[in-house]
Order: sequence, then structure tokens, then C-alpha cells
Amino acid sequence: MVNRLVKENSPYLLQHSTNPVEWFPWGNEALEKAQAEDKPIFLSIGYAACHWCHVMAHESFEDEEIASLMNKHFVNIKVDREERPDLDSIYMSAVVAMSGQGGWPMSVFLTPAGEPFYGGTYFPPVRRYNMSSFREILLSIAKLWQDDRERLLHSGSDITKHLQSIQVLKMVDQPIDQSSLDQAALRLAQSYDWEYGGWGKAPKFPQPMAIDFLLRRAGRGDQLAIDISVHLLDAMSRGGMYDVIGGGFSRYSTDNHWLIPHFEKMLYDNAQLARVYLEAFMITSNPAYRQVCEETLDFMVREMLDPSGGLHSSLDADSEGEEGKYYSWEIDEIRTALSAQRFSIEIENPVDFFVSAYDVPETGNFEGKTVLQRARTNDELMAMHNLSAEHVATILAGMHAALREARSNRPRPGTDDKVLVAWNALGLIAFAEAARYLHREDYLAVARKNASFLLDYLDVGDRLLRSWRKGRAQNNAYLEDYAALILGLIALYQSDPDIRWYRSAFKLTNEMVDHFSDPEGGFFDTRDDHDALLLRPKDLQDNATPCGNSLAVLALLEMATFSGNLNWRGLAESLLGKIQAAAAQYPTAFSQWLIALHFSTQPIREIAILGDDQDQMMQKFIDAVWSQYRSNALIAISSFPPSIDAPTLLHDRQLLNNLPTAYVCQGFVCQRPVNSPQEMLTMIE
Repeated sequence: MVNRLVKENSPYLLQHSTNPVEWFPWGNEALEKAQAEDKPIFLSIGYAACHWCHVMAHESFEDEEIASLMNKHFVNIKVDREERPDLDSIYMSAVVAMSGQGGWPMSVFLTPAGEPFYGGTYFPPVRRYNMSSFREILLSIAKLWQDDRERLLHSGSDITKHLQSIQVLKMVDQPIDQSSLDQAALRLAQSYDWEYGGWGKAPKFPQPMAIDFLLRRAGRGDQLAIDISVHLLDAMSRGGMYDVIGGGFSRYSTDNHWLIPHFEKMLYDNAQLARVYLEAFMITSNPAYRQVCEETLDFMVREMLDPSGGLHSSLDADSEGEEGKYYSWEIDEIRTALSAQRFSIEIENPVDFFVSAYDVPETGNFEGKTVLQRARTNDELMAMHNLSAEHVATILAGMHAALREARSNRPRPGTDDKVLVAWNALGLIAFAEAARYLHREDYLAVARKNASFLLDYLDVGDRLLRSWRKGRAQNNAYLEDYAALILGLIALYQSDPDIRWYRSAFKLTNEMVDHFSDPEGGFFDTRDDHDALLLRPKDLQDNATPCGNSLAVLALLEMATFSGNLNWRGLAESLLGKIQAAAAQYPTAFSQWLIALHFSTQPIREIAILGDDQDQMMQKFIDAVWSQYRSNALIAISSFPPSIDAPTLLHDRQLLNNLPTAYVCQGFVCQRPVNSPQEMLTMIE
């Protein structure tokens, strides 16, 4: 038996296409059916890598009796939150308003007009966890719909009015003030967990945007910012939430020690974390941070890269029906894998060496198995085993490779292989920046192919689409897709000065301003020709990913610098002024805003480099300009003369002495052109 989801493209929806529930995708057919049959709607929102979504599916949506109740009394709609963040945002706000908390799976009951009147998250099939059973809830709501409908309709109307009233954060219009950044940094320091790392108690989330903000301050001499960043980066990269065998990060840690993760691996986490470890390496020169960055990007290439060039959305937490089975170890599995391997540096007992590094307990630390987390540093291993630093690193790399090979024989977790523009753009930024700072041509090739794919298959005429899978692109793109892709293309343009990347970023910026602007300031999350919804969402808080508005502000600031369009800068600064008070007070909820605010308030170095592409001095200029991490510099590079649609930053620049030439500008003032990379660096500094 199949339902209407069998025609969908989302892996999450397809997972439910054989349920006995008569699922509909969100759309006119389902909404019109609810109106015509005068039935309430049951809306279930989740995503493919969600463990508890799988649990509720197995317990309830695959149960014939429960499905029969759902089919008899409701019109049932399934939504992939990753494809439709607009619906997820609206109805998550409703669930939080009704129950005080949210999460996935999200379970919401709506009137035929789409107004929410009851909701929650996971519901068990029978009473447990001090929760009513899903069966009881279905029967209770069906009875109320028949006997006391006015009560439900009134509730739906009240909740809708509440959502409309709270939709936009109360903003205070103020001039941009550097002190807001100082206040935010102080709050981050005051609330930081110096025992375990991070902010707040378990579950522990990685907060890459907050780290990025602190690293930008660290780059300008804030010692406390670097101390916090280093402490947290070290805590996370020891293992547990970080996969020391295969690279990459899980979604979050369920404990305070960053040991037992929720094992799903999301593209957006890994893209953002790879970037902050890169930034930390450039600032501190600690090779361990470079290693984590490269291992994470290599994981993304190995396990998330589609042959087309797009990056897949996630890897499941479960394999063979068990959470974390793919990533956890029995001690005998480790003994077998290491004993069968010959290492380039001979050691007497490889298993003992590995156990000394990871302190693997015989009884395990996770359901009888072990999640690997470093117990001793390389320096401690050097002293214990009388080895050099190089030998310790080489031995551990060989052991990790042996365990990775052994693990490759296990059934892999499922992959959500849809390609989402915003998440891919975060990956594009990471690969493009790593390519230029680490001199990795392979990463630049990944970035080029990714950008080409996004532009060729998801930028269709006058609009961007959100999602692609197996040759099929669909769904209007959201503000976050436009803004993130603009930033991704700018990052790539600076690593690979192909005018196509800048030209596409310029086009998308115009479309974003034309179709998403709110006359009262900022941007809506949906285009002006998007489907009619309960309300037009406008999210201003950052979450696991940056919100569309905070990305848009940074995109406008960068594009204004490249293009000279002061209207774009005015739009960005107006919104930054309104949001800075909230960002200073709640920095972990507005971290991407703080990054944009930092960029806006710091001196921006505008650097133009022109010359003959074949001249070796051009490459020396490029190597010099990227020899340090430059969070507040924008660099345009071009052969001479630049094309007419090149960034305005390159216009009207002549070659000095007919040689490759660099111009360093700041605040509408340019210093004299130079032919020497060293002179250019002196001006920049």
C-alpha cells in the first residue's frame, strides 16, 4: 500500500509513502479536502535524520489501528521541515506557544483554514513518560470537533492572533554602536561554562556562530575571546560529538562532556564548524585545528558530496535500527582491526597504545559499547611511550585509518540526499575559504563544482529554487537561500576570481531586495509571490543555522563594498541598528547578527589586485593577501583591464609601471598603488 507521498522527492516524505496513513503533502489538494469534508488537519513535520521522528513513525504511523483513526477523522499532511522552513517556523511557534516547548517530530492539529488549535512533539502510542497516548489524543480531538467545535475554532483563532502579534521582534531603532559588541562579548564570557565548555547545560550544542564572532574579536586582540574559543574548540574536538575516526560532527552532545552525541550529522553543522576551526588555525597556528577542519571537509567530500556537485543534507542517527551503532565500538572490534594492521612506525602493542590514547573501557560508555573520546593529549602520549610528536601523530593517523576501514564494512546510516541551497552555500563558504588559506586545489575544485551546480540547476530565470534531488528541483527559495548563496559566491569569487561568481551574486542581491523586502525594515522569509500562508514569516533570531535576515545584512554589506551601492549598505545598517540591543542582550540567539555588526563597525580593507594572469607576481600578491585570516577585508582580483561588470572596486584602476598592481582602500580613501606584495601588506596592516 502506498499513499500520495510516493510521488514526492524528499527522502523524509518517501520514508512515509508506505504508511497505512493516507498522507498528503502540503498543498491545495489536502487543504481543499479538509474544507470540503469539514475535517480538522493533522500536520506532522520532521526530517529524515530525526531519531524520534523514526520512533513515532514505527510506533504510530505504521500501526493499522492508529492509521485508521487518523484516516477516518483527519486530513493528514506530512512536511519535510528542511524543504519547507516557512511552515516549520509558523507551526513551531504555535507549538511553543501552546506547550511551552518545541522539537521534532512536530505534531499539530489545525482547523481546515490552517489555524493551529492543539499541538506537541512526540506522542507515544500508549501512555508513558507521563504523556497521553497518541490514540487518546486523536479520539479526544475527534470528539471535540464533533461536540464542541466552537471551542477548537476559538482556540485556533486566538493562537493565530497571538502568532501575528509576536511575529516580529520588538526592535529599537538606534545608531550602530561598537559598545553593543562589547556587551555581547561580556555576556558570552559571563555565561560560559569553563568546566566543560559551551553555553548552558546538556544537551550541549556547538554554537559555531558564537565562536566565529569571538574569533573575529580575537583577531583584533581580545584575549578573553581567544581563551573561550580555544577552550571550546578543544573540548569539542577531543571526540564524542566529533567523529575522530571519520571526521565530522554530530548534531549535539546529550551530556555535559561532549561525549555521547545525538548521532545525526547535518551538513550545516559541519560546514560552519569546519570554517571556525579554519579560522582558529589561521589565528593561533595550532595544527590540531587545521586537522579538524580538513578531516571535516574530507568527511563531507567522502560521505555527503553528490556526483552532481551538490552536498547532501544529512546522515541519519540510526543504522540497523539502532541509534549510534555505526559510530560506537566494542573493545574486541578495536583489537581485531588494529591487530590486523601493519603501521609505518612499529610499536610493540598497538591496542595498548590506542587504549592509552582513548581510555577504552571494557564495559563501554554507551549501551555496552564505546564512543571514542581522547583521554590523553599527544604530548602525554609522547611521554608515556617515549615517542616523538611526529611519531605519535603518524601512529594515531594509521590507527584511525584502520578503524575507518573496518567501520566501512558496517551498514551505513541512511543519507538524506536532497540538496538545499542555503546549507550548500554554507559548505561553499567553508570549501572556498579553506582552499585559499590552506592552498588546497582539491577544495577549490569542490567549491567551483558546487557553485556551478547551484547556479545551473537551482537558479532558474528570475528565481532561485530551494531543493534538488535526483534531477528534480522544486520549492521557492527562501531568504536564507538567497542570502547564503550570495555570501558563498562572494567567498568563492575571492578564492577564484571568475567574474561569473560575482555577476551571479549581484543578480541574486537585486532579486533578494526586490522580492523579500519589508517596507517596515528588513526582509520577509518568503518571496512576494510565495504561497499564501497563515502569516508571512519574518524570522530574526539565529538558530542552528543563521536566520535569513542576519545573512542578508552581511550579504548586503559585502556586496555594497564590492559594488559601491550605498543603498544596500543603508538597508543593512538600518536593520543592524534596530537589532543590536537584542543581540547585545541575547548573544547566542543573535550570533550571526553580531558577526555582521562586527563587520559593519570595523575598518573594512578594500583591496584590488590587477595585472597579467601569467605574471608570477600576480600569484605572489594573491599568496601574500591570503597569508593571514582577514575577516574584515574584501579582495577583488582581475586581469587587466577588468570587465565592465566586474566589481566597482576594480574600476578605473591603472597598472603602475605596467606591472601587477595592488590598491588598498578604506573608508572611500585609497593609498598609493604598489607593485610589491610586501608594500601591500604594510598598507593592510
